[in-house]
Amino acid sequence: MKKQSYRGLAAIAVATAMLTGCKLIGDVEYTVTQDPVEMHGDSVKVHVTVKFPEKGLNKKASAEITPKLGNKSFKTITVQGEKATGNGQTIAYKPGATVNYNDVIPYSADMENADLMVTGKVSKGKKEEEFEPVKIADGTIITPYLVQNDDKALIGVDNFVRTTEEVYAAQINYLKGRSEVRSTEMRDQDIKDLQAWLTAAATNPKVAPKHMNLIAYASPEGERADNSDLARERAESGQKAADKIIKASDFEAEPTFFRQDPKGEDWAGFEAAVRASDMEDKNLIIRILEMTKDLDAREQEIIKLSKTYKELEKEILPSLRRTQLNVVYDKIGWSDEELKNLSKTKADTLTIEELLFTAALYEDLGEKMRVYKLAAQNYPEDWRGHNNVGYVYYMQNDLAAAATNFQKANDLNENPVTLNNLGILARINGDRDKATELLTSATSAGSEVKYNLGIIDIQNGDYASAIGNFGGENTFNKALAQVLNDDLSAALNTIDASVDAESAMGYYLKAIIGARQNNIDMVANNLKSAIAKDGGLKSKAAKDREFIKFFENATFKSVVG
Repeated sequence: MKKQSYRGLAAIAVATAMLTGCKLIGDVEYTVTQDPVEMHGDSVKVHVTVKFPEKGLNKKASAEITPKLGNKSFKTITVQGEKATGNGQTIAYKPGATVNYNDVIPYSADMENADLMVTGKVSKGKKEEEFEPVKIADGTIITPYLVQNDDKALIGVDNFVRTTEEVYAAQINYLKGRSEVRSTEMRDQDIKDLQAWLTAAATNPKVAPKHMNLIAYASPEGERADNSDLARERAESGQKAADKIIKASDFEAEPTFFRQDPKGEDWAGFEAAVRASDMEDKNLIIRILEMTKDLDAREQEIIKLSKTYKELEKEILPSLRRTQLNVVYDKIGWSDEELKNLSKTKADTLTIEELLFTAALYEDLGEKMRVYKLAAQNYPEDWRGHNNVGYVYYMQNDLAAAATNFQKANDLNENPVTLNNLGILARINGDRDKATELLTSATSAGSEVKYNLGIIDIQNGDYASAIGNFGGENTFNKALAQVLNDDLSAALNTIDASVDAESAMGYYLKAIIGARQNNIDMVANNLKSAIAKDGGLKSKAAKDREFIKFFENATFKSVVG
């Protein structure tokens, strides 16, 4: 067979080659839709149009044509003349025919700088001749491999609140039907404790009393109108007693500090006290009262019941005749510096929320790790401490230790945060299916999870989905997905607005955009900047098929030579 003739490559997208045959086969034209061929996902797909001219294949001949990229073969095209026997596609002697061919093979590293070749053989009866291999396209653009492994791990957030509203409570009890405060009540321990608390609050910067609620009740027996008046009188006497308590302390209070709140009859308190008691017939008592809807009638029922059940008269009802002295105050938490110091000196005095918050105050990963480990040690049943230890290990690129801690956190409480973190490790370890499953279950954790799914989309070759998952954040990976999706203008805007605008890889990606726009100045200027920041990119660019059309360009050669 004669040596095949070769017409060269088309300038941008289509490559053509000619095979000049012997008597069995004539000139055959091969057109490759994409030149150079490109990795897409994990694979390389080719589309080749094979054109047989008139009288291009002997009527009794058969041909097998096999494209190869490096050492990897695509499937074989089998064709035959109109009088040949076999299972190949028949090529009419006149006027010839066109065969469309598609195939995909897994990408391997040896394909990066390989040529797309055509090999094969033609036969008629016992006569068989092999084609001399001919190049029909260049290979391979592997730009998807520029994807950055910047998967976003998540921490278990704290619920720390520096200032909380609290209540300090004491209580004054009264005799039946009376509203004066007895001297014995003023000597009760809870009243003494209230006075001491107010004295301490006067000089404690962490405690800020705001007001005192004087909540007064009457027990639910007797006339309702009388009980309403009685509750009001108890609120008034309670305020006078509270004023004496405050004056005996070092705390100073304005008149507006007191807020009277007379409630009247305490039906809810009565029912709760009965339910909490050891009375054998407590359910019967509650049922009788529930069946008595009229409030006046219910009061009479209580009077009757208290005569039968002495515990009502001696224990339940007396506890309801009261004024509650509730001091509402702001409890002011530790300052940031105080929290840091306590984490080093008295970590066991800090709550889990305080520890998690304190760790977030540090930029240094070592300090973060120290405090998160304290959280995990002091509160081992809280998943957040273990998860956040894993987060720091992940940031330190200790993936094995990160996995151990993420798994421990997930075992304690499977939730979107832990599933996200396990998902990104699965992706990094090459299990994209598991990663996708885990991350899909974690999407409620926030936009970080979708970003992680976007990285998988790039690896799977689904660039449109990647752009959607990356959302509104301007990142290198989003710009890369836009390049791969042929949205070059958007890609340039994205990379210029990202933190990688002036990084080595940011400049390199802009050079690729320039190459795809056939802009040699953009290619050269950005490659110069990229190489200045990372000298290793010079040799990469010199072989990168993104720049193949410029390989013989003097400006390009001056940059990468």
